[in-house]
Amino acid sequence: MLSEFKTFIMRGNVLDLAVGVIIGGAFTAIVKSLTNNLLGPIITFVTGGTSDLAKLQLVITQQLTFKYGAFLNDVINFLITAFVVFLLIKVINRLFRKNKEEAATVNPELEILTEIRDLLEAEKKA
Repeated sequence: MLSEFKTFIMRGNVLDLAVGVIIGGAFTAIVKSLTNNLLGPIITFVTGGTSDLAKLQLVITQQLTFKYGAFLNDVINFLITAFVVFLLIKVINRLFRKNKEEAATVNPELEILTEIRDLLEAEKKA
């Protein structure tokens, strides 16, 4: 059972997934820092609120408080993360498309050599 677990862990997919999760966690921390430390103060400066975007709230009663600043923080984090993932996918797709196009194009030298081979085989048979 231990050897099967080792084989499972050492597969490329599991290792790739682990690396993706670790990098994703680090990237999430960077996006949160960007939102909290750079974008948040700019938005609150423009809106005239507090210096922390997450502290923006609408108090109806003491029991009913809408913390729209925290929600706005999460929306900004999501949009930044989604945009960066979109860009990464776009770049990866472009790279794979170029590799497929290069593989699909036939090397002219190889084509000529194939024709020469076919002609020599035809002469041998004749």
